[in-house]
Amino acid sequence: MRKYRVLHIARQVAALAVAAMTAASTLNGYRPLARKGYPSMVSFGYGLVVSELPQQTLASQLAGLALTGRRLTRPVRIIAWVVAAISAVGLLNFNRAGHRAGTPLKEALDRGLGADRRTDSTGLWRRPAGAGTAKSPGALRMLRIYRDYAHDGDISYGPYGSANHLDIWRRPDLDRNGKAPVLFQVPGGGWVTGNKRGQAHPLMSHLAELGWICVAVNYRHSPRNTWPDHIVDVKRALAWVKAHIAEYGGDPEFIAITGGSAGGHLSSLAALTPGDPRFQPSFEDADTRVQAAVPFYGVYDFTRFDDAMHPSMPELLEKMVMKQPHTTNFEAYAEASPVNHVSADAPPFFVLHGTNDSLVPVEQARAFVAKLRDVSTQPVVYAELPFAQHAFDMFGSARAAHAAVAVEQFLAEIYADWQAAARPEDVSAR
Repeated sequence: MRKYRVLHIARQVAALAVAAMTAASTLNGYRPLARKGYPSMVSFGYGLVVSELPQQTLASQLAGLALTGRRLTRPVRIIAWVVAAISAVGLLNFNRAGHRAGTPLKEALDRGLGADRRTDSTGLWRRPAGAGTAKSPGALRMLRIYRDYAHDGDISYGPYGSANHLDIWRRPDLDRNGKAPVLFQVPGGGWVTGNKRGQAHPLMSHLAELGWICVAVNYRHSPRNTWPDHIVDVKRALAWVKAHIAEYGGDPEFIAITGGSAGGHLSSLAALTPGDPRFQPSFEDADTRVQAAVPFYGVYDFTRFDDAMHPSMPELLEKMVMKQPHTTNFEAYAEASPVNHVSADAPPFFVLHGTNDSLVPVEQARAFVAKLRDVSTQPVVYAELPFAQHAFDMFGSARAAHAAVAVEQFLAEIYADWQAAARPEDVSAR
């Protein structure tokens, strides 16, 4: 009897604890509860799930409560359901915000490109017959989307084994004799991990469906390798694409570069340093220019340790990536920062960042965009997405789908301007 009573009390306490965790996870989605140390990783993980998969989160919470509710006392059951109801309101608002993410993205494009910009890319590049908007990726579709589009995989572009492999995404019916625009994707992972598979799938599948060639690359990681090996590999891969992408139906003259997190850093740095011999040893003469850059939630300044960097990042950079203290080697950190390479010749940029990013403070993006707008002569678009966490496009959520369409619209405008300037005969032919 006593054993039953202890079990009964434990069940009530556990139910209240779960209710508290449910409320905390939803609250954390609105305002991250931790931004420092290891707790910030938990805050990031929970925040990402509830803000990008709110319906699934709500379903799991309600299902769990329905299964256990009958065994609870009436007061505990009431508390649990009240908390679940409040959490449900918050989760439904996340769902609404995700589905309406097109609004801040549209406003950003209108501000950066003008309200009379293109909103349809039809007619700009040769689309395969029947091409349309890619199927809404969704979390489950992410499990199989790679095989739908990556028909040329693990191609070597350099001497460092699988670290120098790339995948080419395209529709199987894409004209190999055509000149499709190219998207070059650099994965993130804190410069110490990450893979060409599993990142940017919503964006790459959307563009591949419309007739683009997408290239996703691996590069060497720390701590086994030391900066600038990472950017050297990205540049080497770019040079390979310039030399070989025509064999797959791509146009080496129009390449847009993208990447998230560390990939946002590397893609931005590559876009701002074409032909820089510091990052192109032994292939200094290779053409590594890109025509547009679209970094997601990137790190743009390695020197802002005090006011715009996750507290654990200085140690990561000093011990594993740069492998030198910033106090005595400040110039190396400044040189690795995209913000310090902004010039009037910078290509068009579309920078995306979430307001609730727990890993890379949004101040990184704001300062970078301000510098671009002050110096660059090309369009600069900045979208700051409400409630969005770091890696918000990972699951193929509604917000990720909206972001993919917005990037397509941005690239369509840039591509049209580039085509008019570089190939006026093509424009007249259309």
